[in-house]
Amino acid sequence: MTLTSDEIFLHMNHEEINAEDNVSTVKHFVLLGFSELSDLQGFLSGVFCIIYIIILIGNSLIIMITMLDPALKKPMYFFLANFSSLEICYVSVTLPRILVNIWTQDRSISLLDCATQMCFFLILGTTESFLLAVMSYDRYMAICNPLHYPLLMNPRKCIQLLAGSWLSGMPIQIGQTCQIFSSHFCNSNQIDHFFCDIPPILKLACGDTSMHELSVYVVVMLVGAFPFTLILVSYIKIISTILTLPTARGRAKAFSTCSSHLLVVVLFFGSASITYFRPISNHSAGTDKLFSLFYTVVTPIFNPLIYSLRNKEVITALRKLLLKT
Repeated sequence: MTLTSDEIFLHMNHEEINAEDNVSTVKHFVLLGFSELSDLQGFLSGVFCIIYIIILIGNSLIIMITMLDPALKKPMYFFLANFSSLEICYVSVTLPRILVNIWTQDRSISLLDCATQMCFFLILGTTESFLLAVMSYDRYMAICNPLHYPLLMNPRKCIQLLAGSWLSGMPIQIGQTCQIFSSHFCNSNQIDHFFCDIPPILKLACGDTSMHELSVYVVVMLVGAFPFTLILVSYIKIISTILTLPTARGRAKAFSTCSSHLLVVVLFFGSASITYFRPISNHSAGTDKLFSLFYTVVTPIFNPLIYSLRNKEVITALRKLLLKT
């Protein structure tokens, strides 16, 4: 039977549509997580549960004492309280999902849920990056311009800096998430990771992902390298100012006010840069999981300890709170 030209065109078009549908067959993903450690699922569940509780309690205590203690009504502790709030949100994007996956052994996640998790994770990570830069600027103003500090870091300025930290990354990371999930996924639906992160997702995309990788590097430079450069410049000026102080006690006191923040900066940017600055093709699942655990779980659990144990005002406020309760 012979076909007319219109029928041939419709038949070819139908085949192209079917072929296109077959390319993007992935409707949900499977988060493999730590499934290879089948004998340690109960142990991992207990460890992650304890870590999550410690992070919630530790950061909540910092928020509470900065709100209740009049001695901590300063810009430094205003930003610290917001940083603790951010850490609770940041950890809550990944850890509860890990626990549910272990408890139910149902590791599937829909395309939409995966995109949502990635988007919130990236937005909160970007916010943390900018907030750390804002906190370094606050220390710079306090140490390098102490006489003008109360005037320059007034409540309105603090709120503006905080709002800028929270809002600046949203349009960038929403756009990046949409771009990544507009790809077709045909290699597999198994994500060898414990949450939806960029490197393991791009590994599942069909065809050439070099443009996606390039956009990731550009975004990382904007939301990672730029704030880190600001932090670096701030601390160069802070250290040079501290070295000019006449007494050793003055130098020690000035450095103690920013050493906690500097330690958090090194932990966060160090582990995150190793993950996102390497080419996607060079990523291994084990290494990615290790470094991701470091900046998504380990850093948030250390932050309250770093800021409380290395700060006399925070320790005093904690003692007052504990004595009252």
